Amino acid sequence: MRDYQRIATLIGKQVGIKLPPAKRLMVEGRLRRRLRHLQLDTFAQYGDFLFRQDGLERELPYLINAVTTNKTDFFREPEHFECMERVLVPALLSARQDRMPLLKVWSAASSTGAEAYTIAMVLADMAAARRDFRFAVLGTDISTEVLETGRRAVYPAELVAPVPPGMQSRFLMHPRRPGARPEVRIAPELRRQVRFDRLNLMDESYPYDRDVDIIFLRNVLIYFEKSDQAAVISRLVGHLRPGGYLLLGHSESMIGTSITMRQIAPAVFQKV
Repeated sequence: MRDYQRIATLIGKQVGIKLPPAKRLMVEGRLRRRLRHLQLDTFAQYGDFLFRQDGLERELPYLINAVTTNKTDFFREPEHFECMERVLVPALLSARQDRMPLLKVWSAASSTGAEAYTIAMVLADMAAARRDFRFAVLGTDISTEVLETGRRAVYPAELVAPVPPGMQSRFLMHPRRPGARPEVRIAPELRRQVRFDRLNLMDESYPYDRDVDIIFLRNVLIYFEKSDQAAVISRLVGHLRPGGYLLLGHSESMIGTSITMRQIAPAVFQKV
């Protein structure tokens, strides 16, 4: 139990995630693969390896990968993508004076990339129809494992079920010889519009542009302490252009009450 508390404290300081005692069994379950890889028999041995044998520095990325929650879906909370299409993008473009402006959208807790590619699908269809803007999508996450999934852009076929049929035909590729578990890959023209980068939201600053148009930060702040929530939001808002938008998860709508931004829809805020 003492080693679990040290792990929980470490994760809290490193990535802001709360791991109360009630989550001990979940964490131990997620770490079993690491124990097998390290040829360790017990969690006590893992704690000894981490804290008393100087294994922490090289083990920390794997520990973070194991304990971070990576729940994600294509078109999760679809109202936000409808809002982006019908309200946010038209408003952003009407405020721009430059010809063929580049819209920058950031998925700040991108997990395996489903959110980033959903954003890209919606923007690609809009760009094809309007022909008056370009776009780029950035996906960031603390977990190296999920970022690699995003870069590969290969997903189980059942995961893309929420993608509308027309978008499936335009943006998804199916293998010529499906395996026992069918998979699809995001089409290369869409993959080129999305890049993935590792970022710890707990860092004091973020090495990205400060004229981002839309930031998605959905369903991650609920795992943070209130002081960390405020600090992360403050840093991200600093990367929005005036008039840009921050989208939180619907379960995080109360977190947004402390933001000095204009709320324009449920969990959607505009920098003024």
